[in-house]
Amino acid sequence: MTYKETLDYLFAQLPMFHRIGAAAYKADLNNTHAIMEMLDHPEKDFRCIHIAGTNGKGSTSNMLAAILQQSGYKTGLYTSPHLRDFRERIRIDGKMIGQNDVITFVKKYRKEFEAIEPSFFEWTVGLAFDYFSKKDVDIAVIETGLGGRLDSTNVVTPLVSVITNVQWDHMSLLGNTLKKIGAEKAGIIKKEVPVVIGQTQKETASIFKTKAKKMQSPIFFADKNYKVEFSNQDEDSPGKIEVDVLRKKLPYLKNLVVDLGGWYQTVNIATALQTCEILEEKGFELNRKNIRKALMNIKKLTGFAGRWQVIGKNPLIIADTGHNVDGLKLVVQQIKATPHKHLHFVMGMVQDKDISKALALLPVNASYYFCKPDIPRGLDAMVLREQAANFKLKGNIYPSVKKALDAAVKKAGKNDLVFIGGSTFVVAEIV
Repeated sequence: MTYKETLDYLFAQLPMFHRIGAAAYKADLNNTHAIMEMLDHPEKDFRCIHIAGTNGKGSTSNMLAAILQQSGYKTGLYTSPHLRDFRERIRIDGKMIGQNDVITFVKKYRKEFEAIEPSFFEWTVGLAFDYFSKKDVDIAVIETGLGGRLDSTNVVTPLVSVITNVQWDHMSLLGNTLKKIGAEKAGIIKKEVPVVIGQTQKETASIFKTKAKKMQSPIFFADKNYKVEFSNQDEDSPGKIEVDVLRKKLPYLKNLVVDLGGWYQTVNIATALQTCEILEEKGFELNRKNIRKALMNIKKLTGFAGRWQVIGKNPLIIADTGHNVDGLKLVVQQIKATPHKHLHFVMGMVQDKDISKALALLPVNASYYFCKPDIPRGLDAMVLREQAANFKLKGNIYPSVKKALDAAVKKAGKNDLVFIGGSTFVVAEIV
């Protein structure tokens, strides 16, 4: 089998959430336990950090991986979804798993997996954990897919559990209140394992405290201990931000440059730093010099992409994967603060979500270029334009994301802003 044939087989055989949606979601861990048993429990062979949350878990995961790499630790990183290549999900020290490693694993375990009938995500977790075990990583950063309690990654016992925040997303699967969604995220809290909460939220704080107390787990609210203040965004470098960090009201990192340009990263920086503090208490050597250097070079160290990413200049072209209401709210604030004459918004969304609240946030004085991401879940561009019209958002329909972007760039003036977003899968076709 070639690499392409291997992926074609997997995509055809296994339900894949990011392509088909809820039908691929398995609400139990039976398959994952069967896979771990079959692979001789690779999840027990490496130390890890386990990260859940609605927004920010990808950014926080990559920040931590970069810091650990910069500090000299052989670091595994498991994230999802991928943007261009499936192998982005599984990395060691920023390098993607090899094509031959994927092919060999599928060939070796194909029959056993077919007997288990796993989802695409369950299969991927098996591959990642087996790979990290065989490559003898010092530590792995493991990002959950959906929720936490029943997420396929939730078979690990980490050094630290991290929950970035709880927002409205995937309500049909995780619950229709923030408390219910929070309870699902709290499912990653393990007995006597410290847990870091990124954002203190009145709706969920008591849920996390109660679960932590039950599990005898020390709990830390990152935003209570670390204050990250946005200080500068150079117009010549919109893909970076500069911040000042206070720890317990005392200066900790001044003029810290972070190469992820979204203002929303201030919250994730605090979460990552609080997690590092716990890792240091557990014997990891993570000094401020390495932390500073790592956060300046996250994209270079880990290959992270799609977060307030500058694609071009004159006109300025920026892509961001923020897609739920809370993510888009912050993105729109930053768009408004970014100097530009007129906004050209290349937008596509998925069809299995209520997009009305998201559409209500978007500026009406922009030109919209409606398109459909190239996945089965993609929302038809005509339907998107019709729904957008209810919120006075106007624009034309395009047969692909690329054609929509080409049209936006062609129409944009030198001082205009072209923004690409609305869905991770729109950004994936561009970056």
